Amino acid sequence: MENLAWIDGSYYNLEEAKISIEDRGYLLGDGVYEVIRVYKGKPFYLDAHLERLQRSAEAIRIDLPHQLRDISSTALELVDKGRCVEGYIYMQLTRGSAKRDHLFPADTSPVLVMYIRGLEPIQAVEDIQPVKAVTLPDERWLNCYIKSTNLLPNLLARQKAAEAGAVEAILYRQDETVTEGTRSNIFAVIDGQVRTHPANNLILPGITRDIVLSLLKDLSIHFSEKAFSLKELSTADEAWATSTTMEVNPILAINENNLSTAPGPICSRLMAAFREVIAKNT
Repeated sequence: MENLAWIDGSYYNLEEAKISIEDRGYLLGDGVYEVIRVYKGKPFYLDAHLERLQRSAEAIRIDLPHQLRDISSTALELVDKGRCVEGYIYMQLTRGSAKRDHLFPADTSPVLVMYIRGLEPIQAVEDIQPVKAVTLPDERWLNCYIKSTNLLPNLLARQKAAEAGAVEAILYRQDETVTEGTRSNIFAVIDGQVRTHPANNLILPGITRDIVLSLLKDLSIHFSEKAFSLKELSTADEAWATSTTMEVNPILAINENNLSTAPGPICSRLMAAFREVIAKNT
């Protein structure tokens, strides 16, 4: 495949694509983004991602420069032109380019860019390796439902996790309520019930999270969108992370505590069911 970028109606090789040095996304993090997985040449749940992009844009008062249907058509064309079979689309919307100032500029237009990159084909369910996670304080802002390009707290926490030999950091607030991961939503089986943090301002409601909640309902598995504490997480029978790139990934250990099973019986069913969703949508 060819790594291509689209900027304002034109296509570029990714290495040659450029935006203004005064773009507010670069200077101030004044923007939002989406990552859409591509399976077998088809963007996965593209409409849901675009709807979330629109919600994030509205939340920070940026008008989309194109209709959602036109952005969708461009994304499909980008995947086709780049011959992307397995990969992802990255989209970023910023307030545009202007003299650096905290106030919104009055004379600039929003800038939407997107590009594609390849990924390895998905693994067979039985080949997915459970991962280690650590818990760290959630030092992010209070509007996590916005998919903002301001990711520094996420980056710092994930780096700490990596240095501890973990793949993900599970974040918690001052009252020790678990929220989510640095790049994923977190599910746990506690006292026989699947639980995950409710969709409010403290988490980003993931597209994969929504699919998993729907699968739990279809499989008649009891679940609750109810927050849990660090103490409750320490007693979990199972836990897993969900995201566009991680899909449904079982967690083997949290800090120094190994979970009893990884993947456990519920996670295993969800992993298989999620692959069926992929197959039906590609």
